[in-house]
Amino acid sequence: MRSRTAGLVLLQLSLTACCVSAIHRTDLFPYGPINGDLTLHEGDDETSPVLTLTKPMFFYETAFSNLYVATNGIISTQDLPMEKQYVDDGFPTEFPVIAPFLADIDTSNGKGAIYYRQTESPSVLNRVATEVQRGFPGTIFTPTHAVIATWENVAAYEETGRSSESPRRVNTFQAVVAYDETSTYALFLYPEDGLQFFGTRPKETFNVEIELTARVGFTRGEVPYFFFSRTEGPYYSVTTNEQSVKNLYQLSNVQVPGVWLFHIGSSYTFENVIPAANGDQLPTPLPQRQIIEFPTTPEYPEVDYSEPDDTFGDEQEYTMDPDFQNPSVPEFSEPDQDPPHLQPYGGDATLTSDPQTHDAAPAVAGPEEYPPPETRHLHPQEVVQPQHPQHPLPEHTLLEAFPHGPEGEVISVEEDINFDSGVIQYSPENRETCERYGQQCSQNGYCTDYSSGYCCHCHAGFYGNGRHCLPNGAPHRVNGKVSGTVKVGGTALRLDDILLHAYIVVGDGRAYTAISEVPEPLGWALMPVAPIGGLFGWLFALKLPNSHNGFNITGAEFTRHAEVIFYPGNQRLSIVQTGRGLDSENYLNVDTRLEGSVPFIAPGASLQMEPYLETYQYSPSLITSSSVREYTVVSAESGAETFSFQLRQNITYRDCRHAPRSAPQTLQLNVERIFVMYIKEERILRYAITNKIGQVGGGEQVNPCYSGNHDCDTTAQCLPGEGSSFSCQCATGYTGDGRSCYDVDECVEGLSVCGSQSECVNLPGSHTCRCLSGYEFEQDGRTCRDVDECLNQPCHHHASCYNVPGSFHCRCQPGFQGDGFHCHHQHERPKTQCEQHRDSLQRGDGSPPIGAYVPQCDEQGQYRQQQCHGSTGHCWCVDSRGQERQGTRTPPGTSPYNCDAPERPKTQCEQHRDSLQRGSDGLTLVGAYVPQCDEQGQYRPQQCHGSTGHCWCVDSRGQERQGTRTPPGSPRFNCDAPVRPKTQCEQHRDSLQRGDGSPPVGAHVPQCDDQGQYRPQQCHGSTGHCWCVDSRGQERQGTRTPPGSPRFNCDAPVVPTQRPETVCERWRASLLEHYGGRPSPQQYLPQCDSAGEFNPVQCYGDSSYCWCVDRDGREVAGTRSNDPVKPACIPTVAPPTMRPLPRPDVTPPPSGVSLLYAQGQQIGVLPLNGTRMDKGRASVLLTLHSAIVVALDYDCRERKVYWTDLSGRTISRAALEPGAEPEILINTGLMSPEGLAVDVARRRLFWVDSTPDKIETANLDGSGRRILFNTDLVNPRAIVVDSRSGTLFWTDWNREAPKIESSTVDGHNRRVLVREGIGLPNALTYDSTARRVCWADAGTKRLECVAPDGSDRRVLQSNLNYPFSMVFFSNHYYYTDWRRDGVLSVSRDSPQSTEEYLPDQRSHLYGITVASTSCL
Repeated sequence: MRSRTAGLVLLQLSLTACCVSAIHRTDLFPYGPINGDLTLHEGDDETSPVLTLTKPMFFYETAFSNLYVATNGIISTQDLPMEKQYVDDGFPTEFPVIAPFLADIDTSNGKGAIYYRQTESPSVLNRVATEVQRGFPGTIFTPTHAVIATWENVAAYEETGRSSESPRRVNTFQAVVAYDETSTYALFLYPEDGLQFFGTRPKETFNVEIELTARVGFTRGEVPYFFFSRTEGPYYSVTTNEQSVKNLYQLSNVQVPGVWLFHIGSSYTFENVIPAANGDQLPTPLPQRQIIEFPTTPEYPEVDYSEPDDTFGDEQEYTMDPDFQNPSVPEFSEPDQDPPHLQPYGGDATLTSDPQTHDAAPAVAGPEEYPPPETRHLHPQEVVQPQHPQHPLPEHTLLEAFPHGPEGEVISVEEDINFDSGVIQYSPENRETCERYGQQCSQNGYCTDYSSGYCCHCHAGFYGNGRHCLPNGAPHRVNGKVSGTVKVGGTALRLDDILLHAYIVVGDGRAYTAISEVPEPLGWALMPVAPIGGLFGWLFALKLPNSHNGFNITGAEFTRHAEVIFYPGNQRLSIVQTGRGLDSENYLNVDTRLEGSVPFIAPGASLQMEPYLETYQYSPSLITSSSVREYTVVSAESGAETFSFQLRQNITYRDCRHAPRSAPQTLQLNVERIFVMYIKEERILRYAITNKIGQVGGGEQVNPCYSGNHDCDTTAQCLPGEGSSFSCQCATGYTGDGRSCYDVDECVEGLSVCGSQSECVNLPGSHTCRCLSGYEFEQDGRTCRDVDECLNQPCHHHASCYNVPGSFHCRCQPGFQGDGFHCHHQHERPKTQCEQHRDSLQRGDGSPPIGAYVPQCDEQGQYRQQQCHGSTGHCWCVDSRGQERQGTRTPPGTSPYNCDAPERPKTQCEQHRDSLQRGSDGLTLVGAYVPQCDEQGQYRPQQCHGSTGHCWCVDSRGQERQGTRTPPGSPRFNCDAPVRPKTQCEQHRDSLQRGDGSPPVGAHVPQCDDQGQYRPQQCHGSTGHCWCVDSRGQERQGTRTPPGSPRFNCDAPVVPTQRPETVCERWRASLLEHYGGRPSPQQYLPQCDSAGEFNPVQCYGDSSYCWCVDRDGREVAGTRSNDPVKPACIPTVAPPTMRPLPRPDVTPPPSGVSLLYAQGQQIGVLPLNGTRMDKGRASVLLTLHSAIVVALDYDCRERKVYWTDLSGRTISRAALEPGAEPEILINTGLMSPEGLAVDVARRRLFWVDSTPDKIETANLDGSGRRILFNTDLVNPRAIVVDSRSGTLFWTDWNREAPKIESSTVDGHNRRVLVREGIGLPNALTYDSTARRVCWADAGTKRLECVAPDGSDRRVLQSNLNYPFSMVFFSNHYYYTDWRRDGVLSVSRDSPQSTEEYLPDQRSHLYGITVASTSCL
């Protein structure tokens, strides 16, 4: 019996030995640029730049913060000396070294590459932690950081001219150093074919044929010895001769040949490197295709392993991570094939039985101590399975088992067969099913069981991967943060979790991305990096027939790695974007990390990117694509320059392999429009991209659903029909006719799936469930269970806690009384606040200080409602906290205030003042400014800071009036004196000030005189140039002088010239000066005609690279060509006019009729061709930084546009001529100026102010200002005037009683025209041809008209979206819409026909008006 047992043991060991294979290259940790690696420069003796560690790492007993990777197979904690000082010497070196293969290596001329990176990837850290557990049983190691260095196909150095008959031999190996706060471990990996040379020849051998064996190990380097000397520190050698080097990939000290593990540092006492202690234990073979992972990093909490984890389910074949991107499961041969079953390596598991049951094996000093075991092939029937106790699998274990029967056939999981692998017990009962894990599916999805596991799918009307489902057709939002370090030129700029927001109109495939707080140099340089926002375009692209967008595949959890290489500078930028799931509002969360460098782009430049096509390759759990894109940078310094970049990306995600696959393997993304912009003043970077995805090479789609030209609501899905027909269907969660959709409140309609003890929270297009107070979600995320608050001991220590459903009670113990949160002995009552306040004023003899106010308390210890000062005789009322009630103080001898009377509500000043009081003592915060209020609770006109002594004047809202602050000890400003409004020069000057009061570096700041006017002579502080200006600050031609030369006499008249220089001529002269007067044929110069205007055709030098421009020199889209035949450009320049030159941010509209619309910080121009919108000529009229332009109107006599600015609280105007500047008309006494109307006939201006609820009027220059109405107004919004009849109309969208009113322009005959059947009458216009007042209502969704007397009311359109402002022109109504963020039109004769214009830059549009060259 004993001999038979021994024979079985030998048989088992033989089988075990035969089933072990060395690792392959695919088993290395992922490396290369696509995984975020940096690449070491080619050469014979190169050292990387310093790799600064996120946290210090212990090597031996010392903490180091820097690492360097060297060509010669080593990593060091300090910059390396020249190789001749160490590469030809033996161990130890004089400096700290981690040496996976120290030899004379050369990567010159493309002989291999060396990659390195620092990472915090969970998969890397998990894998290292698993190896440490395998090699050091019982060790608790949770790495937080790792450094990976990979030498791929590197060669040995060979002398020049030295030939070798044998082919070039190359080596591939890898070192991984992982650490936490106290310990550091190192992994050396040598794949099976990775070592082809084992040593190198010294450089100075004088033709002697010797070879130095590579050195593998660790050395601490020299360490201090006594005070003034150094001595050799500890070191550890893994190899000693050539055979030991050869054994590196054949043996191991962690059971997997080619893998070596060492403990190399600790914060505690550490004498020398410790190798792993499991070199004699060979792994038990696994069933075919079995994969197990042991996560150990802090991302995965320690839990009970008695049940399999459901976090991942069985939908994925493996954990996909940027640092572990092998997209296929290892394949294994049949049992009777050669080689037999081999264990795949990947750090997946300790594959013996419980490692703690084994005796510790002797330490493996090096591979030479254990020769390769002799292998023997056995038939499966000969295998005796060891009977080890079964141990539960750890949480997050991934299991994919395809057991084989005795004849090698695959056993169906439905069969009632147990398969004992010696490690786990596999049976059909272990299969993950919907019954057990169906809660992992989305609440808008369902679960389906398949033979090998379960998968999640989305319900009809939703799309996604089943785990995450969104309603078809509904717009979507993305929130996230951007971090990382990016170099621009030589400057490294850090991004610390700045905000990213994206909005996607899924029905059109439009994706808008905005990144906030981007520093200025980086903001310009990141304009070409549209791939940041391109991810969202691909995720939610408009789907063409037989296709799917990214979210259909990945859902909301994925990792995208992209590398952008810019040409010709070869700058590289790594983009890593991680989808973190959907938040409580069903919005996608994505974190973005940027690392690398980007080319410099001049401030103020614009960027154009042409449409492109991109092919995506799809495979299970992995999506890849690569493309090359061109972009053009247009700047004043260099003209138009074209560059390119290469984009390579992969997207990894969790795949469900159980369901049948029918998706195409390749799809083509059509990116039709790209708009990028950096807004310097707001530091916002914006990308707008229109995307469609379909079959590769798919033809042009004519249906409006695919072209995006439909009129479906943004919350609706466009359903294509035959030809160009289509229908609109509201997205799931919305209701309506498809052209107007409204959110369905599932909570009110009883459509929620919320369980007991939970409440329903409505979301746009969906809803979510939230547990009631005192309850929390079970693991399924849907069922609410009671929280036992008593576990946290919330009650007083002399009280008992009683848990009840949804709450708890505290009860004082016997002998104590109180509310349970505060208990005291029954014979005591604690002092109240009033009693404490009163007693604190008592002196030692029990009497209060003379003249002090002592509060009076009642029998319960509370403040008496009326308090009086015994010394002064003043009396006043107080609240329950003893705080004086404003307006109740009476002097001595007068009747006290009735403290039972209701209290006047606190004013803004009183709320401001009281908010600074501390809770208990009523004292203010030390050093804080406390506003002073008068008897009526209003801000006193003059405020002073009690600590600093500064004083200043304020307005009625407590806002400081500029220029009124005085320092301590100086005379105070007269706050009753009127404030002079800022002049144009002062506004110009102050607009350039940054937050700290300093102007931007290199900017010209205008100089103003004492009256605020431009000084006649202006000088640029940085360049030294000086010039004369007119009263508007415009440069007088011919007066500019360079630095060091005599300045022009600005009082002398300028010699008149025939005409001033044009924009074209000035730009040409500026570029000629920039080129040194001699431009090369490759440099661009504007070509001007005899009148100084731009030639319609512009070209680079004498080349055939040409394009068309408009009158302002702007390129006409779609005309660029590189053909001998120049493009047919039509002249659009009007006869030259003698006007001032335009400012850079002013572009006058073209001749004819145009729509002007307000869009936040700019006024846009949309020309009309008849009544059709000429979208191709849309442009920006005026950019107004830091403004919110709300209302617009136009004076056709003087061709001036007027607007209200909600942010600046001003009313301004500007002439529609080149060079016109904004002119502020009114900047005082405005709070929320909204609607605006110009009476062309009477030369008057009317506006509404919605905060003080009043309507005012003034002359067109701002003079003669007076109030028309300030009563019976709640929310005045829009206002229009009929100049012919002198009638004024306005809307009031008071939600309780909305109305439309009218009066004469003088304020007489006020009356209500409409009060029934309206909701949010935002938009108002006057149809002068039909003499009717018309309004667009965002509440009723109707466009209606009524006669000026309120009769003959008619509905013209009943399915609007969210109109804001409207204007009538030529039988058409044009209105801005907040749902579409565009301009829409409706014909009066056929209300169903609509047209739409959507600006490239997405944001709300406000006011709209009509502008023409003459009065209509």
